[in-house]
Amino acid sequence: MALFSKAYRWAGALFLSLTLLAGQAAGSQPHQTKEKVKPMEKNQQLSLATFAGGCFWCTEADFAKHEGVVSVVSGYTGGQKPNPTYEEVCSGRTGHLEAVQIQFDPAKITYEQLLAIFWRSIDPTDAGGQFVDRGSQYRPAIFYHDAEQQRLAEASKAALAASGKFAKPIVVAILPAQTFYPAEDYHQQYFKTCPLRYQAYRSHSGRDQFLSRTWGEEANKGKTASTSPQSRSYTKPEASVLKQKLTPLQYKVTQEEGTEPAFQNEYWNNHREGIYVDIVSGEPLFSSRDKFDSGTGWPSFTKPLEPNNIIEKIDRKLFMTRTEVRSRHGDSHLGHVFPDGPPPTGQRYCINSAALRFIPKEDLEKEGYGEYLKLFTR
Repeated sequence: MALFSKAYRWAGALFLSLTLLAGQAAGSQPHQTKEKVKPMEKNQQLSLATFAGGCFWCTEADFAKHEGVVSVVSGYTGGQKPNPTYEEVCSGRTGHLEAVQIQFDPAKITYEQLLAIFWRSIDPTDAGGQFVDRGSQYRPAIFYHDAEQQRLAEASKAALAASGKFAKPIVVAILPAQTFYPAEDYHQQYFKTCPLRYQAYRSHSGRDQFLSRTWGEEANKGKTASTSPQSRSYTKPEASVLKQKLTPLQYKVTQEEGTEPAFQNEYWNNHREGIYVDIVSGEPLFSSRDKFDSGTGWPSFTKPLEPNNIIEKIDRKLFMTRTEVRSRHGDSHLGHVFPDGPPPTGQRYCINSAALRFIPKEDLEKEGYGEYLKLFTR
């Protein structure tokens, strides 16, 4: 069976979403260096966990947003060849799996909670890969570092199997930890360094669609609360609550994919410093530091403030193909993104004011978004 690296599958996904990336500036290409990060050093206060969940870009992002997770490194483990390269692992001939190694503080997040996050981030019934990524290097596995982790992993797997959540058998291997080789530097924190490309890949991989169908509201079970923007809990109220909370225009835009009039909306000409959050869920979306005057009459931004809070979907309504922008937790229709923005991203996130709530910098602390004050003190 021919095996294809994630790079080729990612390229195919990008071909399907040219409207998203056609305007990507040349300077935003990931640097294809062969350098690798250093292995994690042992810390007496911290513990290690190692998971393989398919594409390590996605697995890293799913764990990195939780309080108590100190660091997450993407890499390779479980194979025969010492210090393999990405290309060698992608060939499927080294025996390695794409994996992540996590340094976590057990006083803030337990190994059981990490297991819960892991199960809700993968398809545990697929031993041939994960979602669009096929081949042995993408199969899911848990690598335990001691007997207690082994016991907890096996008990967690058995509980999942007994739950009836999946009709097929749970095929995730539970294996002793082996030498972990950090991946090349350009793979580390890819969801942060190349957010547009990461989101394009992830949206076409089928991962989030599967997890939403399978877990629904349970997807957040076992995840930890935090004051950090990545892990704070944001939810969408019931429709009856939204109809009372939102104005008719806000409801039409966010829930019925409407569009407000150009030049006749609240924030198109707003020049104050602060952040813009989802009017429905409160999740942070955009910053005034990335806002620019596009001349269109709607608020426009070069990039999201929190890429993980943005979902991009192909929109073929109105006899054209566009890329719709929605909020992840509130599932609000926000607007569209176009490849005609200014440097450095070349993107124009054209957003409806009715989908946003602006929080000026002087109110960030009292509104619970104090971590963003540092954006406006540089």
